[in-house]
Amino acid sequence: MTEDALVDEELLTIGAFAARARLSAKALRLYDRLGLLAPAQVDELSGYRYYRADQVERARLVALLRQLDMPLARIAEVVEAEGATGADLLARYWADVETRFAGQRTLAEYLRGRLSGRSSEMYGKFVVETVDVPERVVITESRHTLADELPAWIGASLGRLEEAARSCGGVTAAPYVVYHSEVSMESDGPAESCVPVADEAAARAWAAGRGRAWETRVRVEPAQRLAYTRITKAQVAHPQILAAFEAVEEWMAREGLEMAGPCREVYFADWDAAGPEDEVCDVAFPVRRSGGQAVR
Repeated sequence: MTEDALVDEELLTIGAFAARARLSAKALRLYDRLGLLAPAQVDELSGYRYYRADQVERARLVALLRQLDMPLARIAEVVEAEGATGADLLARYWADVETRFAGQRTLAEYLRGRLSGRSSEMYGKFVVETVDVPERVVITESRHTLADELPAWIGASLGRLEEAARSCGGVTAAPYVVYHSEVSMESDGPAESCVPVADEAAARAWAAGRGRAWETRVRVEPAQRLAYTRITKAQVAHPQILAAFEAVEEWMAREGLEMAGPCREVYFADWDAAGPEDEVCDVAFPVRRSGGQAVR
């Protein structure tokens, strides 16, 4: 826009514009510095800022988005978007916020139970059951990983294994992750992603072709009984998922059962499509009677 055109338009001083936008001059200077709302004109001699009246809507929008604690880069995307695109961007951001809040709410409940000594009450919220699973051929990928790296690795590794399963007779059961040692912010496992497949010979040929890439292998997991509890997407986050593991362990002790193998997470739902409160995962332990007897 030319300088003559700007002169023809109604230009407002920063004070007048701030009053019309219901914002402070300090906030407007901040938005300018952050690149979210630049003045229409700045006097070269005085440094005074001038705004157009039609910038009021953008100023108010920026202020409201900042109240949602939206990162500056995402605010810029929303205010620059046209039509329904901005609304879609906002919806995506808020879905992420709700997922995070749901996880934090679950974590707060877990910590309150720990701090108050009400562990048994906390564990009582989980329903523990048992299920028998048959012998299965699984293709696997293992990795030493800390807790903060775990979610991304689980998604990527299961994706790779499910793609490979197409050449191994197809997937025959829900994928799962086995923890051969503790995974936390201090301990790095290892963890093992597993996908059951139909064709053992084809699976072994696939693994042989991979060599040591991604630490892949094929193994036959024996038939076993699992003690498990079902949890929501929000409850999967670390460390709140620990409450589910501990609830199953407490139940096993009451029932006279002991671990017969490493614990695991069985992912039976579409993770991307699930909401924070949707059930997506079974936290499970292979079990046997104390003393080594099989569970019947």
